[in-house]
Amino acid sequence: MTTMTEASVREFRMPDVGEGLTEAEILKWYVQPGDTVTDGQVVCEVETAKAAVELPIPYDGVVRELRFAEGTTVDVGTAIIAVDVSGGAPAEEPAPAPAPATAPEPEKKPEGRQPVLVGYGVAASSTKRRPRKGPEITVAEAAVQAAVQQELNGHGPAPVAAPAPAAVEERPRPLAKPPVRKLAKDLGVDLATVTPSGPDGIITRDDVHAAVTAPTAVPEAVPQPPAPGTAVTPAAASPGDARETRIPIKGVRKATAAAMVGSAFTAPHVTEFVTVDVTRTMRLVEELKQDKDLQGLRVNPLLLIAKALLVAIKRNPDINASWDEASQEIVLKHYVNLGIAAATPRGLIVPNIKDAHAKTLPQLAEALGELVGTARDGKTSPAAMQGGTVTITNVGVFGIDTGTPILNPGEAAILAVGAIKLQPWVHKGKVKPRQVTTLALSFDHRLVDGELGSKVLADIAAILEQPKRLITWG
Repeated sequence: MTTMTEASVREFRMPDVGEGLTEAEILKWYVQPGDTVTDGQVVCEVETAKAAVELPIPYDGVVRELRFAEGTTVDVGTAIIAVDVSGGAPAEEPAPAPAPATAPEPEKKPEGRQPVLVGYGVAASSTKRRPRKGPEITVAEAAVQAAVQQELNGHGPAPVAAPAPAAVEERPRPLAKPPVRKLAKDLGVDLATVTPSGPDGIITRDDVHAAVTAPTAVPEAVPQPPAPGTAVTPAAASPGDARETRIPIKGVRKATAAAMVGSAFTAPHVTEFVTVDVTRTMRLVEELKQDKDLQGLRVNPLLLIAKALLVAIKRNPDINASWDEASQEIVLKHYVNLGIAAATPRGLIVPNIKDAHAKTLPQLAEALGELVGTARDGKTSPAAMQGGTVTITNVGVFGIDTGTPILNPGEAAILAVGAIKLQPWVHKGKVKPRQVTTLALSFDHRLVDGELGSKVLADIAAILEQPKRLITWG
């Protein structure tokens, strides 16, 4: 075996692939010791508290060691794989401190790396974000990761703190975490024009939203087979007829549990219910399936329920808000990022449709289809689950009549949709079989009183009973 030296071996460390995450579980290794890897090649898949993400290696070389087995939870910043780069690409050392004339020339960083993952790498910073476990990151590795992170976001290499002066940065770039850069890209915001409010001049998500000048839960079932590496293995399997099985709480389920507990015991929940005849809505769904403008798109009752909620919010905008405890302010949102709760093998996630209020019905149908498809494939990104303002959870797909949903943290309302069933109903003075469902709206009673909550729920019910109101009210 080739001897590993400090000069030839690079340790790739677990990056922060979300915003402020502290750990991730290694789901699957795609390489083994002895395999040759190239810059940008995916070497493993990890699961954070928000999503499953594939990690690419930032240099060429030969895999010498996998530091952790599949199923292991590793702290961000801990080395997970060692690669011998002596026979591959340059080691990407930073410019050294002044040395005697005989000192070797510093190695140059390779050019032309293609962006492969938003949120890649742990950039060096003077701000201490969280305690790190494991070996300290070296200056060379910090330079590599900082360069990769900046290049992936299309801004070129950034300066890295080092004991000696490195190459002078020609143009300073705005400081922002990868998910914030992705948000800015999605919203069309130039980070250079954003005024930062975070520590040490870091741009936050709120800063990006503020720069936008124009209005710019039991879940819906997402059936899918378990993806490779996602099966949960008991912590200690017992032989024979075991009476108990213990399953570690981690990843998405751990984060969801913490969020739900925090929401339930922070926001005073109130839930109201209404049972409504949705026969006309079901007929409209069948008609829309034949509409040429909606061919190939996801057309179902959830689409019209989502549109009805958006119309109700337009008529009652105060429901689309959040409670800022630190500032003691109610924050009214002039945009709607519509969350759709989805059940996946990894647990409950709530991705949202950005600026759903501005979408036409075909655009909303397309966005719903993409959201569900991405969740089914287990590829929902952390950015897609951030910034929601209101949520729909569809318990009806499980045959459940209704429920009392818990608010998604930071939101003022969540709508639960029950099963749509054929039931006896008084229609035009006679009892007839009609398509009926029950809606439940939970809201934060700190900023939504009973009148406002009732108006929103009544508007949704009225639209679903008489969907032509989508035209007159929308």
